[in-house]
Amino acid sequence: CGFSIADSDCAMAGRERRRLLPALLPLLPVDNRVLLPGSSMVVHVNDPRGMNLVETQLWNEENWKGKYVGVVPRHGKEEKLHTLGTAASVSQMTAWSHPRPHFSLLLVGLCRFRINEIKRETPFPIAAVSQLDYLHSKDEPVPTEVRKLADEFRASADELVDLLDLKNPSTVKLKRLLDSLPDHNLPDLFTSILRSSFQEKLEVLDSVDLSERFKAVQPLLLRQIATMKLLQKATNSALDPTLATKRMPASFRIVRPGGRGNAGTTPTSTDESDEISELEQRISSADLPEHALRAAQKEMKRLRSLPPQFPEYAVSRNYLDTLLDLPWSKSTEDRIDLGQAREDLDADHYGLGKVKKRVLEFLAIKQLKNSLKGPILCFVGAPGVGKTSVGRSIAKTLGRKFYRMSLGGGCDQSDIRGHRRTYIGSMPGRIIQGLKTVGTNNPVFLLDEVDKLHKSLQGDPAAALLEVLDPEQNSTFTDHYLNIPFDLSRVLFIATANTSSTIPPPLLDRMEVIEVPGYTQEEKVQIALRHLLPKQLEQHGLTSDHLKLPPETIARIAGSYTREAGVRNLERVVGSVCRAIAVKVAEGQGGRLEDEGQAVEKSASPIVVTEDMLEELLGPRRYEHELSERLTRPGVAVGLAWTAMGGEILFVEASRMPGTGELTLTGQLGDVMKESARIALNWLRSCASLYRLSCDHLDSTDIHIHFPAGAVGKDGPSAGVTIVTVLASLFSGRCVRSDTAMTGEVTLRGMVLPVSGQHSCYHRRGLLLCSYRR
Repeated sequence: CGFSIADSDCAMAGRERRRLLPALLPLLPVDNRVLLPGSSMVVHVNDPRGMNLVETQLWNEENWKGKYVGVVPRHGKEEKLHTLGTAASVSQMTAWSHPRPHFSLLLVGLCRFRINEIKRETPFPIAAVSQLDYLHSKDEPVPTEVRKLADEFRASADELVDLLDLKNPSTVKLKRLLDSLPDHNLPDLFTSILRSSFQEKLEVLDSVDLSERFKAVQPLLLRQIATMKLLQKATNSALDPTLATKRMPASFRIVRPGGRGNAGTTPTSTDESDEISELEQRISSADLPEHALRAAQKEMKRLRSLPPQFPEYAVSRNYLDTLLDLPWSKSTEDRIDLGQAREDLDADHYGLGKVKKRVLEFLAIKQLKNSLKGPILCFVGAPGVGKTSVGRSIAKTLGRKFYRMSLGGGCDQSDIRGHRRTYIGSMPGRIIQGLKTVGTNNPVFLLDEVDKLHKSLQGDPAAALLEVLDPEQNSTFTDHYLNIPFDLSRVLFIATANTSSTIPPPLLDRMEVIEVPGYTQEEKVQIALRHLLPKQLEQHGLTSDHLKLPPETIARIAGSYTREAGVRNLERVVGSVCRAIAVKVAEGQGGRLEDEGQAVEKSASPIVVTEDMLEELLGPRRYEHELSERLTRPGVAVGLAWTAMGGEILFVEASRMPGTGELTLTGQLGDVMKESARIALNWLRSCASLYRLSCDHLDSTDIHIHFPAGAVGKDGPSAGVTIVTVLASLFSGRCVRSDTAMTGEVTLRGMVLPVSGQHSCYHRRGLLLCSYRR
């Protein structure tokens, strides 16, 4: 307990006792603080208006000690000034420049005043005020009706001072000040000394009547005395140090660090015991396997011995919560109805026959043998072909929960196995967290983008997945955080990837790879009509009464405005058409759009978007069918190139000219493709007579083979058969069919090795035949 008034401040206050305030007083607001008459307070001024007040009224004035400042409490959040304040004189003033310019003022309270009117706000507030009281001298008598209250208050004040340490110089100074202080000033002084709230100090400030002031401060003084007595009992009790704490009010109790001690009777400890009882009930009611039950009981025993203030307490509590939230024995019952499953898969997805066949096989075997371990399926295909949605449909068909975990860009094995509890902020891996989220131990777990995992200093997450995706090992999967086995054998894992070439071989060996081919144009039209168009109509607030998209229009959109294996861009373009029609509908227009920007007739019939209207709605075509135009002369052929996006066509051009027998290759080709070109030329030269090719005088003829789109790098052996066809067309003078594309690696004996992966490429380009010779 300390106090804030000095002897010099009392002397200054004594000289200012009966001086009247000026009619206009500059105001200095203070946030959530109260200055009372007879006490002092240090105020740091750094706001613009306060700085202006100090600079103009105090800092630049020689007689600044004779200036008065009105200190007004202000509620921090509301920024509203209190109606009453305290007039103060400046005892000391200091200017600072670090960390930012500000002033420090030592203010001594003189008297109360009431704000009648704010005269101005800038550059600093000035108000018209009326004085309410003044500082009294020692000789002034207290009114008779207040004498009893003053005597009781002084007796309580003397009792409080006697409880303080008399060896402290501040206590000696306070005792001397109490003997010389008038009774009128006792409430204000002790309010500033006692520990009280901002609201309690405001009540004392508002108590202009002296008797009301004594009544407001007396409870604060008695509360402080009771606190000091209880603290002394707790300190001096040698026989039972917990006795005093048990009798203390909750707000005064002391908790000894480093042990539990008397914390057993505090509200915090009561809550703690309730938490421990709740955890014990959860452990007893949870159907935990034997090894998990032993781990929970061991951790519970450790938790009971830890004080709640220790960091280890929170670690143990979080571990138990995680352990009890896991679905050790909770599972969903599979709904196996092959007929219904076939209908659901057909309704959710068009095409994908191979994928549907494999899912139905799994369901059939599951129906015949209930103990079948879940296979690890891996759907490999271009983006947008429906790999993730197939996994969701499988979960819906089986009646299981579905959880998707994206692995793209993962480079930390702790994402799979979790962190050990020795690390700060440790948590389980994403496998365990996913099971905790779904609440069952047999969900359909989708591992998305498994081909995009990377190694780093934190380990290899692909290697951590080996145990997860191995049916022979995942029944005892051990997460580093749990440190006990968890059975994953009932989980149906499904992985997705754009390509299997970047998946590590050991991980790929544990999965059953199912190729998901791209969609043909006919399949895209059906998908758009069945799924994409209804979805976009709903998202844009339209119905089939507003918009009609004929199949031929969707086919034109798929062929001229998108070029992909999946249907994501097709959905975006269909959405663009819906937005354009939504504008027409919102403007109250309907009927059929006309070409060349003609007016639209108002009608209640839906807007039918035809092929001729697409350029008006979507702009010029993005892709043109140029096969027939580019294949009108010998020496040009079309090849098929495999890509992770579903494949692309590749034009190959060749020409001959007089020269020295050189072979020139352009188009940013790799070494493998250059070797394929040399093999193709040498094989044709060896078989020229068989195919009646004019390969004479090649020693004096230069041959130039070019692959257009030279800015794009190209490599691989699959262009060999295309180069052979180009050179054969060039030497024979005959054109290659415009509806034929080819792919395959050619050998020096003329054999062509097949390459897969271009199922949808030649379909969406209008090619009818993909030829290679085995």
